[in-house]
Amino acid sequence: MVLFPRPPLQPPSKSAHVAREAVLRYARRVIPGLLRTMRPHQWVKNLFVLAPLIFAKELGTLGPALRTAAAFGLFCLASSTVYILNDLADIEADRAHPVKRNRPLASGQVPTGVARGVGLALAALVLTGSAFLGSWVFASIGGYLALNLAYTFGLKRVAYVDVLSITAGFELRVLAGTFAAHVPPTLYLLVVTFLLATFLGFGKRMHELVQGEGASKQRAVLARYDRRTLLTLLYTTGLATVGTYVVYTLDPSNRVAFGTDYLLLSAPMPLFGVLRFLHLVRRHPEVESPTEEMLKDKPFLANLALWVVVVLGLIYWA
Repeated sequence: MVLFPRPPLQPPSKSAHVAREAVLRYARRVIPGLLRTMRPHQWVKNLFVLAPLIFAKELGTLGPALRTAAAFGLFCLASSTVYILNDLADIEADRAHPVKRNRPLASGQVPTGVARGVGLALAALVLTGSAFLGSWVFASIGGYLALNLAYTFGLKRVAYVDVLSITAGFELRVLAGTFAAHVPPTLYLLVVTFLLATFLGFGKRMHELVQGEGASKQRAVLARYDRRTLLTLLYTTGLATVGTYVVYTLDPSNRVAFGTDYLLLSAPMPLFGVLRFLHLVRRHPEVESPTEEMLKDKPFLANLALWVVVVLGLIYWA
C-alpha cells in the first residue's frame, strides 16, 4: 500500500520548450561569432613568447618549458581580449569597410554587451593567471594590455607611432617569454624582433594605402602617411631584419653556445620570407590583411616550417 503516491510527471510546457530552443539558437549564433572575434588563428603571433626558451636551449627542461607554455596561453587570451576591445572601439568604422563589415560585432551577430562582458572576464583571467608566473611576467602581460588600450584610444591615430606600438607588443611577448623561462634576454633576439615586427607593421600600412581612398575612410591615420617614406621604411626594416639575423648566425659567441658553425644555413629562409611578404603586400591588394594572408600562403608556410626544422636541428642536434 502506497501512503504517499508520487504525482505523475508533467511534460514540459510548450512555453518552456520554446524558450529552451530560443536559448540554443542564440548560443549557436553568438558563440561562433565570439570565437571569430577572438581571432584564434592570430595566436600564431604569440609564438614569439617561445623564442627565448628555444634559443636558450631550454626546450627540453620541464620547469622552464611549462612556465613558458603557460605564458604563451595567457598571451593568447590577452591578444583575444585586445581583438574584442578593438572591434568594440572600431565597430562604426568596420561597418563602412567592404570586408570588415562582416565581422561578428559590426554585422550584429554578437551583441556589444556580450562582447564587453567576455572581454572583461578574459582580462581578469589573464591578469590573475600571470600573477602566478611572477611579477615580471605579470608586468609584461599587464603592459601589453595597457599598451593596447592606449593604442585603441589614441596611439593608432598617430602615423608611425601606431606601428611602433604594435612592435612594442611583440617585444613584450619576448620579454614575457624570458621572464617565464628564467633566461636572460639577448640583444640579438630583441633587435631582430623589433625589426621584424616593424617591417610587418609597415607592410600592413603600405597594403592599406594601395587599396585607395576606401581604406583611408576606414583607418584615418593612413591620410597622414607618406607613401614614399613608408616604402623606404618598409624595405629598410626588411633588409635590416635579414642582415641582423645573418650577423647573429655568424657571431662567434653564438657559434660556441650552440656548438655549430652552420647556423648560417638557416639564413635563406628569413630572406625568402621577407621577399614573399613584400610580394603579398604589393601584388595582392584585394586581401584584407597581408599578415593574415601569409598564414594561408603555402610557399610562406613551407618556408617557415623548413626554417623551424633547420634551426631546431642545428641548435639541438647538430
